[in-house]
Parts: sequence; structure tokens; C-alpha cells
Amino acid sequence: MIQAIKVGISVGTARLTRARLLRIKTVRRFTRREDGVAAIEFGIVAAPFLALMFAIMETALVFFAGQTLETAVADSARMILTGQAQALGWDQVAFKTDVCKRAPLFDCAGIQVDVKAYSSDFSSVNVGSPVDANGNLQVSTFGYQAGTACSIMVVRLMYQWPVYVAPLGFNLANLSGSKRLLMATAAFRNEPFGSASCG
Repeated sequence: MIQAIKVGISVGTARLTRARLLRIKTVRRFTRREDGVAAIEFGIVAAPFLALMFAIMETALVFFAGQTLETAVADSARMILTGQAQALGWDQVAFKTDVCKRAPLFDCAGIQVDVKAYSSDFSSVNVGSPVDANGNLQVSTFGYQAGTACSIMVVRLMYQWPVYVAPLGFNLANLSGSKRLLMATAAFRNEPFGSASCG
């Protein structure tokens, strides 16, 4: 009986030893094999790499769009500065049409125009943020006043640019609805329009 127990224990131990050795051999064989390592490494690196690439492209596009808007405000504001917009009797729609010709990158319906005239000096100019606490653009105070000769002018163009890479953890949005406010401003004093000087 004792002999049978000893034989049973030694058989069980032999099986355990064989199973352990088989596992060790399998692990060693697995660690020596390099088939598919490149695919696994690519899988690990691909997601962060693609996220970074999309974030770089979106940032570059936002900066390019912002510069396009800056150029459009500088060129269009010159029409007011020199008195051409006043001589042609432009209103907000006509001025916005001129802006849209100079900024083909944007959907014209989304461009917001705010032109204000100030009679005193530059210290009275208000260029505060037109965004409320909830991240909404407040367009109710926007208007168009082309001013007269020697008026101090502030021309602001705004566009709500959609942001797409925000879910990847890189968020450029500063408005609600995953949008970034692009705003370009030009502040200047109108030319005298034929009068002697602005004083």
C-alpha cells in the first residue's frame, strides 16, 4: 500500500515536472521568436503618433486661418481708413461682402463683422472679449459705424472655427460646441478725407 502511494506520488511529481518544463520551453520559445514584433510595436506607437500628427495639422490650420483673417481685416479696414467705404455708401452687408472676397478660406455666412467709431481718443476704445461665461459668442452688440474723417475706428472680424482633434486630448476650443474663436482687430484713425488735418 505504501509502495503504491509512493509510486502515485512519483508519477504525479513527474507529470508536474514535465508540465512545468513544457511551460518553460514554451515561454522560452515565445521570447526567442521575433515574428510580428514590428506589428506590435507599430500598434503601440501608432495611436499616439497619429494623435500628435492630427494635433499638429489642426494647430497649423488654425494659425493659418487666423493669419488669413488678420490679412482680411487689414485690407478691408483700409477701405474705411481712406474713406472709400464711406464714399461708396457701404453698410455692414457691403463691408462683409468685401471681407469675404479677401478671405476665401472661410464660409462667408459664419464671418461676424463689428465696426465701431469713437470720437474722442484711443482710451475710450472697447475691445473686450465678445464671449460670455458659457462660451457663446455675443453678436448682439455688433454693428457697423464707418465713422467720419479723423474718427477713431475699431474693425473686428470674428469666425467660429470648428475643432476636430479635441476628443484626442488636445483641445484648442475656447467656445462651446468644440469651436475656436478666431478674431482679428484693426484699430486706427481715419484719414482726413480732404480736410486739412485731424488736429
